[in-house]
Amino acid sequence: MRVAAVIPARYGASRLPGKPLVEIAGRPMIQWVYDGCCAAGRVDRVLVATDDARIAQTCRGFGAETVMTAVDHPSGTDRVAEAAAGLDCDVIVNVQGDEPMIRGDVVDAAVDVLARDDELPMATLAHPVEGAALDDPNRVKVTLDHRGRALYFSRSRIPYPRNEEIAGLRTWQHIGLYAYRRDFLETFVGLYPSPLERCEGLEQLRALENGFPIGVGIVEGWESIPVDVPEDVAKVEAALGRA
Repeated sequence: MRVAAVIPARYGASRLPGKPLVEIAGRPMIQWVYDGCCAAGRVDRVLVATDDARIAQTCRGFGAETVMTAVDHPSGTDRVAEAAAGLDCDVIVNVQGDEPMIRGDVVDAAVDVLARDDELPMATLAHPVEGAALDDPNRVKVTLDHRGRALYFSRSRIPYPRNEEIAGLRTWQHIGLYAYRRDFLETFVGLYPSPLERCEGLEQLRALENGFPIGVGIVEGWESIPVDVPEDVAKVEAALGRA
């Protein structure tokens, strides 16, 4: 199984413009993500897909392979699909450019989900979540069936404990990383955004609404701290200091 990791990186994020270039502990965030992907044992090739010359120049400065893509893509997945069109690989891993804590073994875990189940067209990851993150809309939650496939993703707490806490029932935070089989990635970007996707602002719901299963691997002992707003930078730097 030949695997390529593609990191979509655009400059014009609405909540944090220039986000890929934001400095974290002395390095641009995109470099943290790139280095984490390069540490993955299952990944044969890593590249950054961007529409901005400033990001491309920065990435080339630390040795990253870079692909320039169109400026008008509606989502990071569409950008990944354009960059992956000419790659010789079986699986494409979409690693979000705002996940500076990403590690190689975490990327490998998503690929492992596809390797174990030939019926799955795509896979993602989750880890346990508790405390304030449970009700933080920037921390996406996912609930699973007994096979470890996604039932639903939401910015709200799911499941909601209306009556009582159920022993053994845990809440999972989604990790912003997807592994796609090549043919399904092409199918996915050809689908129209679904109602649930538009409601929650979560494109993975497009797959579920169209009947495509998503396998979810569980990662223990690692926490996703995506950078969505400026305040998240301090959280990442504090976590790096504890590592």
